[in-house]
Amino acid sequence: MNESALRNRIINSLTLQGFNVNGHVSPILSDKESFKKIHEHSRKEQISLQKDFILKNLETASKYFINGRNVNPKEIELEIRIANDGSEEHTLFRWWNLVWWSVPYQRAYGRQMRFILWDKTHNAPFGLIGLQSPVLKMAVRDNFLQIPKSTLDFWVNKSMQAQRLGALPPYNQLLGGKMVALSLTANELRNAYKEKYKDVETILEKRVIDSDLLFLTTTSAFGRSSIYNRLKYHGDFVAESLGYTKGSGTFHIPQELYSDILKYLSSNGINTGTTFGCGPSRKLKILYQAFSKLDIGGYTYHNIQREFFLFPLVDNLKEVISKNEKPRYFERNLSNLNDYWKQRWCIPRAERQKDWAEFKKEIFLHKIIQEL
Repeated sequence: MNESALRNRIINSLTLQGFNVNGHVSPILSDKESFKKIHEHSRKEQISLQKDFILKNLETASKYFINGRNVNPKEIELEIRIANDGSEEHTLFRWWNLVWWSVPYQRAYGRQMRFILWDKTHNAPFGLIGLQSPVLKMAVRDNFLQIPKSTLDFWVNKSMQAQRLGALPPYNQLLGGKMVALSLTANELRNAYKEKYKDVETILEKRVIDSDLLFLTTTSAFGRSSIYNRLKYHGDFVAESLGYTKGSGTFHIPQELYSDILKYLSSNGINTGTTFGCGPSRKLKILYQAFSKLDIGGYTYHNIQREFFLFPLVDNLKEVISKNEKPRYFERNLSNLNDYWKQRWCIPRAERQKDWAEFKKEIFLHKIIQEL
């Protein structure tokens, strides 16, 4: 494959998405709307690839759509449902995960759990929580927690990364994103994880680690997060901002282009096969190899920085890691979190602004079909 032609295709693709390409890659504009537009190409590509699934399950999803005017904010009562493979919850999780978010879904690796936060009163999905194994090395996390390099894999295996975290319409207009974030620390979620992963061996070291989670992490979609910053429960901070990611990733390389990059590497005798347990950074490493060979090494950095958040589940996290103290877990059941969210955010927002009541399921459905 012609190196010059492939290099030009990569540069043209990045330029069309809204990046400046001049020795390195960076967004032309740095506001959230511009970031959304940059992600739009990748999002549309993913929806196109999943069109059959979206259409096939349109009826299943739409039977749980709810008009905003039919929601009584004071009566929202939530439960956590596990989206196990083959279940209706799994279908709904996957469907909403594809059609709703500006940032396209990326395949999860390692340990995985998916949850739907469900409004029992109105029989409707409220929000999604998608967990996966975190990356082994994350400087902003590891430096803050002062994790020794020799035990890094152990402590990382006591955590999960929230890859998808957010509220669905019309609940998003009622500050439902804050409720979904609060529920990340709920006893029910922690207990579900403990039940699934008890007595399970780790992939790399083949050892059984106690399945009690100590903390979770997530990143903002674009820059600084208005949802997670200063998020409190009865005066206690629920999430702590640790800084920003460096802005590396793979979303800015379309799948068709990535397939051609794999062919290019293979034609040059470079192994592009995946191996079990290689983790979420495999695609990034492959692109780094290709871009280095094409003399555009800096293009693995899209330079859209995301704010990195830590959600501790114990109030002595650093001491557990540094001094082997016994974890002191927060006691936060979902019902109490639900009540707190309604009084602190939901009801005041519902009374102050009425945009949530204007959500119409027919219009939303029409937009989805148009997009397909």
